[in-house]
Amino acid sequence: MSHTFHIPVLGLGYSIDTPVKVAHFGISSVISIVDDELIERMRGYYYKQLGEHFEPISKSTEDYRARRITDYLNLIRRIADQRFKSLIQSPFQNNSEIDHYFQLLPASSSLKAEYEKLRRLPSTLRTAAEARLRAQLTQGEIDVNIMSKVDKVNRDGEGESLGDMYTDALAAMRGFAESNLQSSLVLSAGMNPRLYSYLENFPDFFPDSKGEFKKKLILKVSDFRSALIQAKFLAKKGIWVSEFRVESGLNCGGHAFATEGYLLGPVLEEFKVKREEMRSELFELYRDALTGKGYQIPQAPKVKVTVQGGIGTAAENDFLIQHYQLDATGWGSPFLLVPEVTNVDQETLDALAASESEDYYVSDSSPLGVLFNNFRKSSAERQRLDRIAKGRPGSPCHKRYLVSDTTFTKEPICTASRQFQNLKIKQLRSLNPANLEEQIEKVTEKLCLCDGLTTAALLKNNLLNPRENKAVAICPGPNLAWFSGILTLDELVGHIYGKIDLLSRKPRPHMFMNELRLYVDYLKKDMQRFAGSADVKKERYFAKFKDQLLNGIAYYRELIPLLNEPEAIQKEMLTQLASIENELVPVSSASEAACHIPKR
Repeated sequence: MSHTFHIPVLGLGYSIDTPVKVAHFGISSVISIVDDELIERMRGYYYKQLGEHFEPISKSTEDYRARRITDYLNLIRRIADQRFKSLIQSPFQNNSEIDHYFQLLPASSSLKAEYEKLRRLPSTLRTAAEARLRAQLTQGEIDVNIMSKVDKVNRDGEGESLGDMYTDALAAMRGFAESNLQSSLVLSAGMNPRLYSYLENFPDFFPDSKGEFKKKLILKVSDFRSALIQAKFLAKKGIWVSEFRVESGLNCGGHAFATEGYLLGPVLEEFKVKREEMRSELFELYRDALTGKGYQIPQAPKVKVTVQGGIGTAAENDFLIQHYQLDATGWGSPFLLVPEVTNVDQETLDALAASESEDYYVSDSSPLGVLFNNFRKSSAERQRLDRIAKGRPGSPCHKRYLVSDTTFTKEPICTASRQFQNLKIKQLRSLNPANLEEQIEKVTEKLCLCDGLTTAALLKNNLLNPRENKAVAICPGPNLAWFSGILTLDELVGHIYGKIDLLSRKPRPHMFMNELRLYVDYLKKDMQRFAGSADVKKERYFAKFKDQLLNGIAYYRELIPLLNEPEAIQKEMLTQLASIENELVPVSSASEAACHIPKR
């Protein structure tokens, strides 16, 4: 692996073609394969760029969703391969593609050290050395992401279910499985037994005679327990998890899956301590399952552990890798400021580049009913408020990926849709609860993400039709608040590896402190919402949540002296811990929350 970081999936469209832009430099990235309609349009775009004939795959075509995804992934790989081949063949000289490859590498890279030696050699001795270097270059992975919960049942023209095989998630997975990619499938948002079981149908997820996988599986997780449960379920079916991609529950982009107070540091510590024990336990289950399927594997395959969510400095990046013995880190939201890597339209890019901390917030905007990181200055948020002001809340629902509610209709509809919101508001007004306006605000907070998270890619690539909605939804993590300006790939990679410091002019809390603050605020809000009305189960939940946060504070108090941070910053962190602990200790029940937890 050339680099020690990867670029995680960014919304539906922001990283839809990122591998084309970075894979030839050895940087791995992740494509969302949820939206086959966006994929179909991007497929047409790249065929046109190549000057090749584009054959549309219409919705009347059998298994059109999987076929669109397969062809697009094959196309992306072909373009990435061509760019990598061109890079390898370029001359070793200033500003060439191959020199750019080496300039991006971290100072610790052995490849970079060889490259620096090469530059000092006389021209008469360089030919053999250049050939050796070219042979060692590796391409970045073209990984794909499926959000397990996005798994709508699809129907034929008569309204009959097409069956499990054609649900959104299974069709998307089949599209990847039948592609010629040799990379990884990232599964996020928790366990979907139907999807997980379907993996057994594809030989590429099983080891070959050398114990290698053509396609690997990555689980994105927020805590050790859920990771082990999911991995054991898969191991019993003969599916190996090659990587656990640990993500902060709240200090991340996109949907935020808050844990019960499990903070990132303690979670990573548990992975570090139990990593080999978990590998052995999983291998016993895995080996038995493989034997039953006619496969033989002599030893447990490798298991990587990586982390992402809120990393902002080279010191944090290095500490995570070294202290927790991680294989890599993930840097997502900051790449939204890099136009040569991601698809962000100019208006949104300018807004992000000039944003402040208050512009980022955790919302209830997602129709999935999961917390969602939102950006106040997005055009989609402005449009949502405009529609409310005009008495027409909600959005037209075209793609229907997030339909889930059957309160008013036989077939599920989306809670962000105009249809649902009008029906729900009418129901609320007939009931006339004491907090009517608050209830209506909760309904109208839902935002169309199917269109909103793809529009920027269509705008940037001039694919948006004149009459289509131009409103852009974007979901950066709160960490982006400390980055500013429009960046280049060289600048951000240089920042990740400590060559330059993009945050030197802007004070920023350590990533662990920022996540802790986010969790405390989350608990405060939840406890205040249930003040005086929480049942026993909810009270126990609050108590466990608070205890986990206090355990995390105790853990960080011991960890801080080990950080790669100046003494002044360490002292400030200890002061912050003491302050937050004073907020939490008196709280024992939801009914006391309003009295004991002061507002910030």
